[in-house]
Amino acid sequence: MTRLPGALDTQLQRESGVTHFEYWVLTLLSEEPGHRLQMSDLAHKANASLSRLSHVVSKLERMGWAERSATAGRRGVQAVLTDDGYHKVVEAAPGYLDAVRHLVFDGLTPEQTAQLAQLSETLAEHLGDALSRVSTPASDDPPAAAQ
Repeated sequence: MTRLPGALDTQLQRESGVTHFEYWVLTLLSEEPGHRLQMSDLAHKANASLSRLSHVVSKLERMGWAERSATAGRRGVQAVLTDDGYHKVVEAAPGYLDAVRHLVFDGLTPEQTAQLAQLSETLAEHLGDALSRVSTPASDDPPAAAQ
């Protein structure tokens, strides 16, 4: 599992000139209404720190694939996918999907694919629950300043 992201990163950089994380950010924006999302929400969906996301969005802006926009009536900034950014996602998707199919699914039977889906859902639920417990202190814990 630790080798898969690197292999996908190599394929995307070779064929499309984007990293796996850049492609992920572009894809997340492409799936949103208006192709825009509050930076903090995008960071959450991308499972990235706001700092890392900001760095990547800056690079995407330099490439002409994204831009930042102030949100009227709201605090914060939105990341917006440009038309060129959307075309980049559409261009990169077939090679990316072929790589995922080749690297993951071609080695599995239909039964194993179903098991993988079930295990992944269970693991994602467990991980979400465990991480929410870690990031939310128990109500009977003393405040950090008192420790």
